[in-house]
Amino acid sequence: QVQLVESGGGSVQAGGSLRLSCEVFGLILRLWDMAWFRQGPGKEREFVAHIDWSGDATNYPDSVNGRFTISRDDAKNTVYLQLSSLKPEDTAVYYCAAGAAGRGERGREQNSYSHWGQGTQVTVSS
Repeated sequence: QVQLVESGGGSVQAGGSLRLSCEVFGLILRLWDMAWFRQGPGKEREFVAHIDWSGDATNYPDSVNGRFTISRDDAKNTVYLQLSSLKPEDTAVYYCAAGAAGRGERGREQNSYSHWGQGTQVTVSS
């Protein structure tokens, strides 16, 4: 059974940092592209970060580029999202997702991913 379990969320002040983790069970992580999405209050779920199966390629939307960093440790079957210089508008539930290797630019699209976690809440206060 495949499970993606996020952790590391919490409440921080603007300008602070958090590191989110996504531990994956039931998949061989090195065979999968991974991504993070988020859904803020009253908003649709949106793309936050993607890392390809090799770990050599990442991409981000402009809204988080330079502030967020996605990484992976295939030995630990875990993907990370480092959040820095947080803003109140980053408040959201953050989800990790797994998709078949080789998403490329489609790594930004939710329908590229077949497995999702339950999410972890990040709250940023001003």
